[in-house]
Amino acid sequence: MTTEATIEQATIDWLTDLGYKHQLGTVLPQNHNTEVVLKDRLLHFIQQQYPDIPKEIQTLAVSEFTNNAGADLEHRNRTFHLKLTKGIEFAYEDASGKEKAVHIYPIDFNNPENNTFWAVNQFSIIGKNKRRPDIIIYINGLPLIVFELKNWYDQNTNIKEAHNQIQHYKKDIPLLFEYNALTIISDGNEAQHGMFSSGKEWFAAWKSINGRDTVQDDDFQMHTLLFGLFPKDRILNYIKNFIFHEDHNGTLIKKGAKYHQFFGVNFAVEAAKKSVRPFGDGRIGVIWHTQGSGKSISMAIYTGILRSLQELKNPTIVIQVDRSDLDMQLYENFVLAKDLVGDVQHADTTQDLRNLLSAGAGGVIFTTIEKFRLKQTTDEALGELEHPVLSERQNIIVMADEAHRTQYGLLDGFASNLRKALPNASFIGFTGTPVDSKDADTQEVFGSVIHTYDIKQAVEDNATVKIFYEPRLAKLHLWNEAIDDEVDNMTGDVEDNSNLKWAAIEDAAGSEDRVNKIAKDILNHYTNRTNTLAGKAMVVCMSRRNCVKMHNALIALEGCPEVAVVMTGNISKDPIEWNPHFRTKDATEALKKRLKKEDDPLKIVIVRDMWLTGFDAPCVHTMYVDKIMKGHNLMQAITRTNRVFKDKKNGVIVDYIGIGDNLKTATNKYTDGGGKGKPTIDIEQALELFFNQVEICKGFIPQSIDYSDWKRLRDADKVLLVKAALNHIIKYDEDAHSYMKAEKTLSSLLSIVKSQPEIQDYAVDVLFAQHVSKAVRNAKSVTSSRSEQKEKIKELISQSIDSEDIVDVFAMAGIEKPDISILDETFLLGAKNEKDGHALKIELIKNILKDEIKLRLHKNIKKYTSLREELEKVIDRYHTNALDSYATIAELIERAKNLQNDDKRTGELGLSEEELAFYDILAAKKEIVKEEGPIQDIVHAIVKAVKSNLQLDWTKKENAKASIRLAVKKELRGKISISKLNDILQEIMQQAEGQYSEWSA
Repeated sequence: MTTEATIEQATIDWLTDLGYKHQLGTVLPQNHNTEVVLKDRLLHFIQQQYPDIPKEIQTLAVSEFTNNAGADLEHRNRTFHLKLTKGIEFAYEDASGKEKAVHIYPIDFNNPENNTFWAVNQFSIIGKNKRRPDIIIYINGLPLIVFELKNWYDQNTNIKEAHNQIQHYKKDIPLLFEYNALTIISDGNEAQHGMFSSGKEWFAAWKSINGRDTVQDDDFQMHTLLFGLFPKDRILNYIKNFIFHEDHNGTLIKKGAKYHQFFGVNFAVEAAKKSVRPFGDGRIGVIWHTQGSGKSISMAIYTGILRSLQELKNPTIVIQVDRSDLDMQLYENFVLAKDLVGDVQHADTTQDLRNLLSAGAGGVIFTTIEKFRLKQTTDEALGELEHPVLSERQNIIVMADEAHRTQYGLLDGFASNLRKALPNASFIGFTGTPVDSKDADTQEVFGSVIHTYDIKQAVEDNATVKIFYEPRLAKLHLWNEAIDDEVDNMTGDVEDNSNLKWAAIEDAAGSEDRVNKIAKDILNHYTNRTNTLAGKAMVVCMSRRNCVKMHNALIALEGCPEVAVVMTGNISKDPIEWNPHFRTKDATEALKKRLKKEDDPLKIVIVRDMWLTGFDAPCVHTMYVDKIMKGHNLMQAITRTNRVFKDKKNGVIVDYIGIGDNLKTATNKYTDGGGKGKPTIDIEQALELFFNQVEICKGFIPQSIDYSDWKRLRDADKVLLVKAALNHIIKYDEDAHSYMKAEKTLSSLLSIVKSQPEIQDYAVDVLFAQHVSKAVRNAKSVTSSRSEQKEKIKELISQSIDSEDIVDVFAMAGIEKPDISILDETFLLGAKNEKDGHALKIELIKNILKDEIKLRLHKNIKKYTSLREELEKVIDRYHTNALDSYATIAELIERAKNLQNDDKRTGELGLSEEELAFYDILAAKKEIVKEEGPIQDIVHAIVKAVKSNLQLDWTKKENAKASIRLAVKKELRGKISISKLNDILQEIMQQAEGQYSEWSA
């Protein structure tokens, strides 16, 4: 029988294989003592490492390393950890009386073999109670790692008990944990590492031995942990660089890296050594670690290591993001990791950034990319045509957060300016989303992918929680048939109001009836969910208007908790009723902190775009989605629910608008193990097209308009230049439309060639063309004087669209609802053959919904004259999207049920299947049937009359149709009111054409 002792012995055997010396604690003089440090071993190490310093300094060093100041255990542990990793400086006088200083480390981190590694078991420690941890790893006499092991084959014990025992040790022998760097718990089957002060949810398995191969899912976890982390050089690297304490207003949280962070960062360090100028071309590479897996911690650890590398000679690290809210969140994370990265500076303005980058070497600087802007002309000075060089140093490393957004190209010049400001800098990208084909130049700018940790692996490792998906439907219907007349009354004599109508239609899904029903469903769902798991929720709506509507609908419901809308505002255009939802930056930050607090009464926030990226509130466990999203935007949004938090086992996405297929496609990409992509377009050909298109756009601009100094002009002067070009182009509608089309083509080509250095000379031409094109579009669009009419029409649409009750798709299908994780193979099945699946889905929808959705041929919006037709088209489009694969299956089952009901009716009525439709025509008009007796008799006669006169291709022959019409009329004469005979005859003929059009003898 395997016992706790044999697991302990296996661990010791493997440690011995790694070069650790096994030592029985019972033979050590400190056994059964209050001492936990083997001071003789520590003194021996210091004497060996620093033989030339006085003995009293050697002895003093031992004393300093073993006396830790701090109000509580966590603070004393931090005090020791800083001394352990950063060393202590001692001043002394040599034999001649000359003052000297020495910096002493208790471990030689650079030369592992200079240290002693002991695996000690059966070592008893006396504290509040006497305790004997299973194994203690001593390095140079310091007890840095504790193992607590449970019996693998005892069904009454598990790894939780090992963690619980550590908590008792903290109370009984706290002195041991002043020195603890790492804690290992195991029940034999599972083996996990973590910090002594962490909850069980933060302990994790170490799943790779070398960081490159596939994770070791089926291996013995203790073996993988030991051979993956405990080689001497690795464990010293981990202790020195991958552990830190965050200070949250006096409360310390100790954190240590997981295996993907450890290997990813180390690979990135090696890449930097080869790629940083002058050793390489400055392209370090890309780290793709999925959202929620600790990307910001990896960036902080990486920064700390780079700053300590001697070969980089005190580098400057520039952390660059593309939005100010992401900038502040990442900055705050770095401030918390001060023990690793040191002091962090934040560039609040463009001038701040220039001052910081122009200073000497060293430091960590945070900035948004837009701060690399050019100075404009003022009354005192001319503006800039080119960004000045701020530093030519080669030891500047730019670390870009979300590497495929704005860090390259010249759409507005910022990324280009960055490279001009720092011509010899090196670049590394960190991203939580895969690099897709549209971002293929990411690798050209940053280098190849260094390390990947995708969402599937993160879930399997419990680095993030699973996300489950619940599809729900809320169908729309237009009930106001007179909406055209009402719109005409609003718009009066305005000619061509089709654009005005169309501008209002996209609000269709925000109809009051639909929003009210969804709000009620959300509150019911949220209440049920929080009955068993306390937590918070986010609601995502497709427009700010719908956000406000959802807020009002929710707070009107009894039992609704506190709800807030988070959105931007435009006080010159937005309704005054929205004003309560507009906040200052400080107020928004305060609201963010409230949502993050588990016990704060704010429980639900409603958003459109804000807080869907770069925002972590671990207590959020549910997201209600009523907005179409795709690709990495969709994945970034839903992963707001995947953060690990206490008893939270999963996040839930409740879908009201049909993102299921988009979710499958996006998830499938995230789990394909790399997300790498190469551009398939011939760049040389694209460049030639780009240059030609620039000339085409320039051909519309009079030569008298000189925009060559565009970059240095004041905004006021830019406006005048654009206005001059606008006045020239807009004289003729054809010119205006041709110019807009030409600029659109130019911008499309730009997205392909934007990383090519050849286009730099054309930056001003592109920027001016884009500005002019926007001005032309604005001049051609609906004028603001008609905005009031638009608002009224929107309200009319809202009132004219009805919604069915919210339907649980699985309940509708009559099947038991499974727990479908977005990583489940059955969920991803629809994305395996995306193209075929998509085409099949469209065909299914056409067939299934042909009675409810009248799919028409494509029409040009300008030719529409009926708002009702336009609205029905939008509702069709809404339904087409909303019916993802799960809903399609449900509709199929529903249709099958209807067919079964029809089969039942034919039997009850004594009719054949082909007679049923004719029966329904007559049964709907019972009041006009004069014949006594059952309607079935008339139906039998009608169908017989029709079939007796059928001939090949009869629907194309007027004579054949006339014969059938006459035969049916004979059967109906005397049985149907004469005044209604022609009407019902027309319906019967329509049914006959539909039912027997393919007739052949």
